[in-house]
Order: sequence, then structure tokens, then C-alpha cells
Amino acid sequence: MSTGATSPAAGPDSSGPGPGPRPERPLEAPRDWPSPAAILAHLLVTFGAAAGRGAWFEVEATRHHPNEFAILVGDSAKARKGSSWDHVERVIGRADPSLSPRILTGLSSGEGLIWAVRDPCGPDPGPADRRLLVVEPELASVLKQTTREINTLSPVLRSAWDGRALALMTRTSPARASAAHVSVIGHITGAELRRHAGAVEIANGFLNRFSVIACRRVRLLPEGGERDPLAGSGLERRLAAGGAGRVRLGPRARELWREAYERLATPVPGISGALDARAEAHAIRLALIYALIDGASEIAATHLESALALREYSSRSVGWAFDERAGDSVAAEIWIAIRHAAPDGLTRTQIRDLCHRNQSGARIDGALAALRSAGRITRGRVMTGGRPAELWSAAASPEAAG
Repeated sequence: MSTGATSPAAGPDSSGPGPGPRPERPLEAPRDWPSPAAILAHLLVTFGAAAGRGAWFEVEATRHHPNEFAILVGDSAKARKGSSWDHVERVIGRADPSLSPRILTGLSSGEGLIWAVRDPCGPDPGPADRRLLVVEPELASVLKQTTREINTLSPVLRSAWDGRALALMTRTSPARASAAHVSVIGHITGAELRRHAGAVEIANGFLNRFSVIACRRVRLLPEGGERDPLAGSGLERRLAAGGAGRVRLGPRARELWREAYERLATPVPGISGALDARAEAHAIRLALIYALIDGASEIAATHLESALALREYSSRSVGWAFDERAGDSVAAEIWIAIRHAAPDGLTRTQIRDLCHRNQSGARIDGALAALRSAGRITRGRVMTGGRPAELWSAAASPEAAG
């Protein structure tokens, strides 16, 4: 079965359900056809979780396992993010029942995450299965946790995506997880993502470890659609998770990867560039997952093409989620003020006043991070009667011109 997805945004045909006898029982609540991009993202991340650490793609000394993080962005219930997960959960439950107990929700701390995949220690055997798929229907609450100074969730999740050993040297819970295989799927609205994607999460690499996938329902079915749109696809036969050892690129895929790598690794300014900074790593992990679904011993050109198509869709999703109507207008207002009205710079308090105090701190942080990433402004310190204050000034560089 070919798993290529050269157009991840393409949907099923628009025809409604065919004619048939009127059902004798009352109709169920309306269900709209979920986004095919959402189904695809859920399926790939879930299969990567099921596959475990037994397969990897090696880049120098770094092993990329098939564990991925994804953020599905849509407008509340209208995007049908939850419906797409329900369909994938049904398929993976039939194909690999052992994964179901390892699908959890409720991320709140790094300690809690490590405990769920901890190593044996003394009389504590730890979980026998070190795979973990975290599905967060309300990712905004997780992003709020990562902004708290004493919370350890962000650094632990970053290490989990990297495939490193997880450990926190605390007195209360010094647990360690040396062979964890953690995947994460989060659901959020565009407004929530813009509000809670602060400068720290953008700058420290937390958010760019997620692929952002825009979700929109593709048609309305007031009498309900297919109960199982993945039935008959043959996916269950393919989802026999297992180790495959080191997976390499096939000859044609290697040529394609050389062409794509330079483009993926080229820095792009602004929030979009910051959130897409790990595009090449995401692309190769997705290609690995496609190959494993196909039961292939190497990554073929079709697998890589499918992964690159989804990465392109993810890049466009970031641009859509952070469009100028939602967030760039704040950055533009700050930039104009610093460039033309405040040559000596603006403090954080002055910037807040500039925005008429009706923008959240996270929104202002995101705008400042975008301007700084684009090379337009720099951050300094200015002495006050108390603690030094941040001072944001126009950068003396070619990028600052214009």
C-alpha cells in the first residue's frame, strides 16, 4: 500500500452519503467530516509512538527515532480535531492494543512525565512499556505551565523529543528515564496559540519541536458521515509496530534529500522562521515513519516526498496561525515606534503603554521575539531607581534598515 501524501491538505470527495433507507432509530448528533490533514498528522504521530525506539535514522552521532510532536490548530470544535483523533485511536487500538494503556493526558510537570516512563529503581519496577503518547485536547493549559519559572515541563519535553535520557536532580522525585519514547499531540485554537506562544517558548526551541498543522473541516454532513472513514484502507495490516534497526535513505531519496536539505536548513526571519527552525529534523522523522508504515527497510523517495509535503503544509500552517491580523500588527506597531519615534529605545513599560495596555504580555513577548529574530531590534538594560529595566532599541545592522 502506498502511504504517500503529496497533498496533505487535499480532502475526500465532496459528495454526501448515498441514498438509502431512512434509519429507524433517531439520528445521532451532527458530525462533520474531520480535516484530512488532522487525520494524517494524528496517524503519523500515533504510529511513530507505537513503533518505539527500535528504529532510527542516524545523522552523525544523533539518532532520530520515530517520536514526533504535533500541534493541531483550528477554530474550537468547528475544526473537528477531536473527531480526527477518534478515528485514528480506533485504528491503532485494533492494530496495537498494547499502546492504548500508554496513551495519556494531563501534562503538568517534568517530574510527572519522567515518572510515567521511569527506569526500574530498587523495588519499583517502573512501567514495562516505555512508550508514551500524550494527547492534550487543551494544549493551552500546557503552554501556561511551561511559562512558570519553577516548572520543569519545557526542558523535559525538549529532551524527550531529542531522545535523550530524562532526569531531574530533585530530593522528592529523583527518577530517571533512560529509554523513554515520548510522542505528543496537542489541540489548540489559533487565538490561544498566539496568546500563549511567548518569547521564551519561541526562543528556547520548545515550540519548534512541534509540527504545526492547520485543521479545517472540509464538508458539512448534518446527518453524520462515515463511522469509520479509515475502514478498508489496509492501515491495520501496516501498523504492526516493531523494531527495524537503523533505516537509511534509498539512492533516489538520498539525491532528493540533498536538494531539500539546504532549503530546509536556510534560516528564515521572524516567528515563522523560529518555529520552523527544526524543519529538516521533522522531515526526516516523518519520512522514517512513512517508511515504517510501509514496512520498508529503507526510506524511499516516495516516503521523503510525502514527508516534505507535510512539512511544507506545516510551514504554511505557522504563517496562517500567526498572520498579521492576529499578531504581526503588534510587532509592526512596536517597530514603527522604535524606528521612527524612539531612537533611544523603549522600555518594556513604554511598549506596554504604546499598546494601550490591551495586549497580553505573551503577545508583546512574541512580537519582540519576532523583531529580534529578524535582526531589527536588540535588547539591552537601562538603570532605574530599582531593578534594571529592559531597553529595546533599533539594531545597527543592515537588517534593521527599511
